[in-house]
Amino acid sequence: MTMNYIPLDKMKHKDTRVKLNGDFSHAKDTHIAAASLREYAQIASCMPIIFIKDPNSDTTHSVAMLGIEQGANLFMNENKWTGHVVPLNIQRYPFDVRPDGDKLGVFIDENSDLVGTDGEALFDGDAPSKFLENRQQLLSDLANSEMATRDFIKKVDELGVFEPIVLRVQYADGKQRNINGMQTISEKRLQELDADTVNELHKTGFLGAIYAVLMSLGQLN
Repeated sequence: MTMNYIPLDKMKHKDTRVKLNGDFSHAKDTHIAAASLREYAQIASCMPIIFIKDPNSDTTHSVAMLGIEQGANLFMNENKWTGHVVPLNIQRYPFDVRPDGDKLGVFIDENSDLVGTDGEALFDGDAPSKFLENRQQLLSDLANSEMATRDFIKKVDELGVFEPIVLRVQYADGKQRNINGMQTISEKRLQELDADTVNELHKTGFLGAIYAVLMSLGQLN
């Protein structure tokens, strides 16, 4: 079913409820998920973090790899999430934060199977329910983390420490193929940075994020 995000409205959605299920089956057909700075350390313990460039906007994004084939999420088993980490961008569904006029607003996918007449109420009278307040806090944290991620990627790009990587995949039937279009952070180029630059990265918290990315590559296997 095609997603259809609309602004959350207390009049239109006063009786709307959202089902809570921890299987995250809505992500079963996705092989990547956006990864933001605040969750790098957690994601690195479970899945690789890589960088891909949007050819349309020339913008670089950091993503968690959930699989190597489009439409195949290796962390799903019988429509249930099996990883010990769930990226925030998957947790936030069916909600999202999007531009709404001159500010950011909360949106909801009205086509989602999770949205209907069963589950957690979104509103308690005219006020947001406790459930919605918690979701709004998650969305706020995610939006702030995504802003920090953009600053991080801009800094790494300015320092010239991105490098392309190619995955050489061998399947059980013996077939092989290369997967291109991804970048990571070059440990060699990182080691060549001067002490002042490294100290600046440490003070901003970016150095820890860089090492989380490097450690995450161990999850490729």
